[in-house]
Amino acid sequence: MSIFEKRSGQKELMDNLDCSGEELEQTLRELKTINRWLGGNHVTTNGLAKLMKLRPQSSYRIADIGCGGGDMIGIMDRWAKSQNLKVNFIGIDANPNIIDLAKIRLKEVTNVRWKVQNVFDPDFPREKVDIITCTLFTHHFTDQELASLIRAFRAKASMGIVINDLHRHWFAFHSIRLLTRVFSKSAMVRNDASLSVLRSFTKEDWERIFEISGIDSFEIRWFWAFRWQILIVF
Repeated sequence: MSIFEKRSGQKELMDNLDCSGEELEQTLRELKTINRWLGGNHVTTNGLAKLMKLRPQSSYRIADIGCGGGDMIGIMDRWAKSQNLKVNFIGIDANPNIIDLAKIRLKEVTNVRWKVQNVFDPDFPREKVDIITCTLFTHHFTDQELASLIRAFRAKASMGIVINDLHRHWFAFHSIRLLTRVFSKSAMVRNDASLSVLRSFTKEDWERIFEISGIDSFEIRWFWAFRWQILIVF
């Protein structure tokens, strides 16, 4: 069986919620660069633009789940300001060390609150928002776990969900493995980058997950470089 036929269940080093220190900081720096090089950040802001066009409001509350070092919140904040939109953010991650770094990295962004919370806590998230975003987060979970998460998101987001994640494809796998072997100084990045592709999705995977979760209204769109944009509008 090809390694690309089914989603891998192998855990990434980043899944260790105790990871910290220089290795974590180096990893976050490199991931920021990789996402900028490969253009994946646009997938999230494009999804936000679609949702906000459908549901215009005077202001928006966005919860970024699995926010990591806060890079996507910074990008969404700059995008929102360029569009003259008023947005308040909640950055949620289960790793307290990552949240501590995010607070430092985005100290000039005053319209964000940070929360250390596991997505499987019964009261997750603790407040309702307009939009939930996930960028390179959903591939960390099994189909069943992800279906449960999407149901929880649906209960907590009044407008919709924007998911930005990877396409499981042989070219994406070999390309990122080569790039990280040549350029990365982080053992975590060298291990996790290609593994993330193996844990990620085909279109059929997403359709199966939505069938499990009971959601029948969604949009799946492919973006370069090997990204899926998943848009769920309520």
